[in-house]
Amino acid sequence: MLKEAWTLAIETLSWIEMRKLSERLALAKTVKQLGISDANAVRLAHMISLETIRRRNFIDAFINKTLKPQTINELNLGVQAFLRLYVYQTRIVKNWSQINLEEAENIAKIARSILGWKTLRKVEHVLGLLLTQNPQSVFKGISDEERIGLQTFHPTWFVKYCFKLFGRREAVAFLEGNMQSPPTYIRINTLKTKENEILEKIAQDNIKIEKVEGLKYAYKITGATQPLIRTTSFQEGLFYIQDKASCFAAEVANPKRDMTILDICAAPGAKTTYLAQLMQNRGAIYSIDYSRRRMNVWKNEVAYMGVKIAVPIIADACNPPPLKIEADLAILDPPCTSTGAFGKLPSSKWRLTRRSVDKMAEIQWQMLNSCAECVKPGGTLIYSTCSITVEENEMLIERFLKWHLEFSLAEIEPKMGLPGLRGLEKCRRLYPHMHQCNGFFIAKLIKES
Repeated sequence: MLKEAWTLAIETLSWIEMRKLSERLALAKTVKQLGISDANAVRLAHMISLETIRRRNFIDAFINKTLKPQTINELNLGVQAFLRLYVYQTRIVKNWSQINLEEAENIAKIARSILGWKTLRKVEHVLGLLLTQNPQSVFKGISDEERIGLQTFHPTWFVKYCFKLFGRREAVAFLEGNMQSPPTYIRINTLKTKENEILEKIAQDNIKIEKVEGLKYAYKITGATQPLIRTTSFQEGLFYIQDKASCFAAEVANPKRDMTILDICAAPGAKTTYLAQLMQNRGAIYSIDYSRRRMNVWKNEVAYMGVKIAVPIIADACNPPPLKIEADLAILDPPCTSTGAFGKLPSSKWRLTRRSVDKMAEIQWQMLNSCAECVKPGGTLIYSTCSITVEENEMLIERFLKWHLEFSLAEIEPKMGLPGLRGLEKCRRLYPHMHQCNGFFIAKLIKES
């Protein structure tokens, strides 16, 4: 099992580096590629690869101190992945203090059998040094922003950005909040049966939950004896694994029965299925997404959750929809930098640059303009991201309101999170370190009657 887990983890990290895939997608691709079916091996591989990639900048700085004058990026991807995993397992898991030589030797043997002894021979000499090097050595002669970046596992450019946006004290609290994954939340699915019956079945599956205050159907997982996706209640479609912030966005939209709704960037289906639930499966939802692969997932999720009123449309949301729609409600959750979801998607930290924010904001601007045309007079437009940058959020809304005088900001209910920045107090923001969920922004815009 251990060899299978390490094989999966090494290959997963290699795919993340080579193709810029997310952790989950890279692992799924690797499991399929290698044909590994051992659930325990997959679980262990997911855990060690996720926690290793979360700390990648610190681990690389630590390894580079030992490799000098060589750097880890000069090695092939398999060796890079192994060294990162090796440091995580032999040092970080042990809190840098206890050294288990037997475990380290066993891991090295496993790596030789996976990568080949000739491949690993180039770095064999550093394995022992990595067990004894002081981790504090990475902090010598660096700036405050670099130090905070290494301590909280964030790129230096992002630390500087947060310092400027929030001030140093609040920025550090936010960055520290990103160091761990947020809690897992579920949304119970009343399209299948009554709420009290679902709660009974969830209890029978030994899932312990806690109601999220202010939201209708969201619950926090406080305990489970097995993976949620293996439980009977999940397999019967009685609940959907969905972040609290995402549930909040659907409830802010406040969809009603018999409405016509445009759901833009709809895949993989969390929004669509919740909107249909709140509409009691009455009305019409036109769900648009550019990715055929993601829309295939959407189709499965929609059918699985018992949604009957959603129509899939594969189209580029930067352009007007390929059909004439006058929507009572349009919801845009565009691609974003995911800077509010680094706790859940740590690999995204290392793909971004400062320029990524501006590039993404321009794509979001095109989408926002396109969907605004489809909102009928008196209708509502919801805009949300899991980013904390002002360029993708408040600045975009300010620009939109200047160009579209027929729209105005509306108060958001239910009241969760904090007011928006730059004086846009009707918008709302959620932060990982304060609200135990993904960082999130939401704006509600009303079109004049």
